[in-house]
Amino acid sequence: MGDLQQIRLEVNNAFKLSGFTIRREASTFVAEQISSLTSHQRQKMIDKITAHLMHQCISQPILEKEHLEVAYRECLSSGLEETETLLSVIDAFSIPKLNYDNERKRFTKSVSTDRHLYPDPKWKAQFLIDRYMVIWQRTVRHKLFAQDALPSMESEKRFPLRKIEVLLSSSSRIDEVICLGLLTQLTEGKFYLEDPTGSVVLDITETTYHSGLFTESSFVLAEGYYDDKVFHVMGFVLPPSEARATSLEFFGNLNTFGGKSKNLLKNSKNLLKIEQENEDGTIIFLSDVWFDNLKVMTKLKTFFTAYNECPPIAIVFMGEFLSCPYGYEHSAQLKAALINLADMLHPFTKLRETCKFIFIPGRGDPVAANILPRPPIPNSITTEIRDKLGDSVIFTTNPCRIQYCTQEIILIRQDLVTKMCRNSIHFPETGNIPDHLTKTLLSQCTLSPLSLGVQPVYWRHADALSLYPMPDLVVVADHFQPYTRSFQDCQVINPGSFPRTEFSFKVYVPGSRTVEDSQIPKEDM
Repeated sequence: MGDLQQIRLEVNNAFKLSGFTIRREASTFVAEQISSLTSHQRQKMIDKITAHLMHQCISQPILEKEHLEVAYRECLSSGLEETETLLSVIDAFSIPKLNYDNERKRFTKSVSTDRHLYPDPKWKAQFLIDRYMVIWQRTVRHKLFAQDALPSMESEKRFPLRKIEVLLSSSSRIDEVICLGLLTQLTEGKFYLEDPTGSVVLDITETTYHSGLFTESSFVLAEGYYDDKVFHVMGFVLPPSEARATSLEFFGNLNTFGGKSKNLLKNSKNLLKIEQENEDGTIIFLSDVWFDNLKVMTKLKTFFTAYNECPPIAIVFMGEFLSCPYGYEHSAQLKAALINLADMLHPFTKLRETCKFIFIPGRGDPVAANILPRPPIPNSITTEIRDKLGDSVIFTTNPCRIQYCTQEIILIRQDLVTKMCRNSIHFPETGNIPDHLTKTLLSQCTLSPLSLGVQPVYWRHADALSLYPMPDLVVVADHFQPYTRSFQDCQVINPGSFPRTEFSFKVYVPGSRTVEDSQIPKEDM
């Protein structure tokens, strides 16, 4: 009892130093819980509990027993706070909508919960205006355009970034014009540059195109001269992208990614420690996984056998999930194929118990329109596999987001290379397509810099396609050949079509932030 009294005295003194007054029953509770620990361990646990309580919004500094019970329980749970999650799959329809406050020069989170799939017509323009504001505020801060408050003789040359209304209000020629705007065809066969202040017709007969893919409905920096109501463009360049570290200054600790936490988990020291300690943890991406194809299923069995002894954190299956468009039988065929997959997975106990299986639908999967974001495969099709495999199975939207510890991963199943190249107003003469695509996506801050006629988007959910601020990894599952690219601390990868690339896939190692190419060996056929 004397020992317990001494421990209770330690507890009282520690809480007093932290500015708390602790009730007798509360200090007795803590003393009883830590009495079996060594002196060093006791001190460590007391420090953890006081640090935890200091982060809570307790109305008065007097601690009751219930405060200590909650704090002690949460400090025991792997060191994570209540809102910190190791792995979270965030569907596209719950992505937070962010607004740029031009006066405060900061982003705020929209409080509106009214986000219908088919909102008022004003939102067709509003989602493009919102994207323009994101790119505008980023561009005017760039060293080429930012105006110094106190310019010095040694400062680099700055270029004024003009709004289109400035051009339209002029009756004389203006040289050395640089404008940021939306590249669009307001009349057939005639290109315009448009921003919230107006639109101007373009003459692009002598235009030089810099690296990237310039599609209709993409934002561009146009350089040239304005004369006789026509903007003669000498050069098109993509707006400058911005590294995540620079962007975060304008978000503070706001959770821009989505999920339960109010704060950005990117800054969590607890999660970073877990992430770094799990050196062998992997997330695997497979695309075009045809569950009705015998050869694919045979290869998947080999795949599951190999990973059963050392299960990954998650396996992400991306559609299409059937090799043929079955028409009215499509749903029934997919349901049967998923039940077959569940039966195949059943013997792999270790894999089932420790790994998450995430399913992202493709364009041809039932039963949604070709509009992004696309809802998950309906429950009526997935009930049986979820009953058999439990919480380890997650059916989500296309695109979606995955938060693993401090890392942010954005995924989409979309044949972007074909669409972007086909709708580009100028095909690049040098460089390779993955480089151009990577630069374009991160410059445009969206997964779909295409016109609504080419790729329809739910206007009020366009934020689900946002790539700003930059995530750690972007997975664009495309029929194009597999690739891995890195740009300003963001990696963009394409796992390629699983059956069409001789059963290859991508393996991401979050602990080292590396991407590995992997393939099921031919001899296992």
